[in-house]
Amino acid sequence: MDAVNPRRWQALIVLAAAQFMVIMDTSIIGVALPDMQRDLGFTQGSLQWVFNAYVIAFGGLLLLGGRLSDLFGARKVFTIGWIILIAGSVVAAAAGGAWVEILGRAVQGIGGALIAPAAMTLLMMLFGGNPRELGRAMALYGAAAPAGGTAGVFLGGVITQYLSWPWVFIVYIPIGLATLSAVPALLPAMAGKRGSVDVFGAMAVTAGIALAVFAIVRAPEQGWGSAATLGGLAAATLLLAVFLLIQRTVRQPLMPLAIWRTPGLATANLAMALLGAAWIPMWYFLNLYLQQVLGYGAFPSGAALLPMTVAIMLFMIAITPRLLGRAGAKPLIAGGLFVLAVGVAGLSPARADGAFVTGVLPASLIAAVGMSLAYIPAMMSAMSGARPQDSGLASGIVNTTYQVGSALGLAIMTAVATSRGAAALGDPSKLTAGFGSAFIGAGAVAVLGAALSLLLIRKPKPAVPSSDQAASVRV
Repeated sequence: MDAVNPRRWQALIVLAAAQFMVIMDTSIIGVALPDMQRDLGFTQGSLQWVFNAYVIAFGGLLLLGGRLSDLFGARKVFTIGWIILIAGSVVAAAAGGAWVEILGRAVQGIGGALIAPAAMTLLMMLFGGNPRELGRAMALYGAAAPAGGTAGVFLGGVITQYLSWPWVFIVYIPIGLATLSAVPALLPAMAGKRGSVDVFGAMAVTAGIALAVFAIVRAPEQGWGSAATLGGLAAATLLLAVFLLIQRTVRQPLMPLAIWRTPGLATANLAMALLGAAWIPMWYFLNLYLQQVLGYGAFPSGAALLPMTVAIMLFMIAITPRLLGRAGAKPLIAGGLFVLAVGVAGLSPARADGAFVTGVLPASLIAAVGMSLAYIPAMMSAMSGARPQDSGLASGIVNTTYQVGSALGLAIMTAVATSRGAAALGDPSKLTAGFGSAFIGAGAVAVLGAALSLLLIRKPKPAVPSSDQAASVRV
């Protein structure tokens, strides 16, 4: 590790910018969705694939990205990830049809799945030798994520309103090229190590997730009990079972199953999956409600969501870490999910002639507070019991779980909304009824997450049992 690299803080800017851009890629398209739907011919049900194509590729391949960083060197994988992300941005910007757009978004997700774990490895190389500097670097790097989410919502609105939706992808091209030009001078080279790549495991898990989402998305049209839906879900289950079998049999698995014996890992990942399954559908349908029902343009819609995203950033950086130190993870995870449920449920009575200030703003801020309270404690809880050598794997798993939960939650809530009228473009009353059903469903998921967190999260066992130590540990 190069703890005394004289350019390490400049290098941190590059790494934080990468984190910023990868997270922004999930939020910048939200405000542009109605324009993309009109120009590219998406149906109301298939529109979610603009989001899910990225999330499935990103979440499904994160563990593979971490493995490739170990084998081939983090700087090389970081560089390749940016090249792929730029290529995907070109395809997404130039798309003339729905399937080309989905392809471009999936390629962007592959690039992000290489960039994110490589950036974390490089950060540890630069600052791991100095715990004090590492803490500062991690705080700045971590702040880039909510900042990216905030900037994406607002910037997407500005770009879509005053330029056009392809520019939400074009913006990645000059930033990516600037990042690539800075890599040789700022980021340390790292020799790879010998080993194998679990390609079949990565293919099985990613295909299984994608097939499950596809089957759920088509369920309202095909029927939940139809052969197409049940067959798709059965095939997805089979692929995920094959993935687990591969992990048990290969010498160097993508996800060694022994990691799940880590105390608290499974329950924290369950909380993260349900958090994503509640939060992302709420964010997605709120975007559509503002534009398709209330008639907001792209810029006003982005501005309307800005208070919510700013609240997330402020809570995650300034408030949640302090509460975590005082109360521990369990109350914040359960309480945050419950607050999120209250906020999402507050959006469900939305009316076709509703007002933003009274019908959207208070509930969206409550939801943002709930998300901010639960996210960091769940992440820390998932990693706290892992051995130091397993911390990277635990981090990759919990990030993957959140992304997968987001994709499946959005697929299910889209199916619910479509069945209740959300496919009726041009009919505000039916759209509102469909979106309201999705909000109720997302709120129910958050309540389930809160209840399971209260029931299942346990205090970790101290390494040396003693009454004093047991009393001092809070979860």
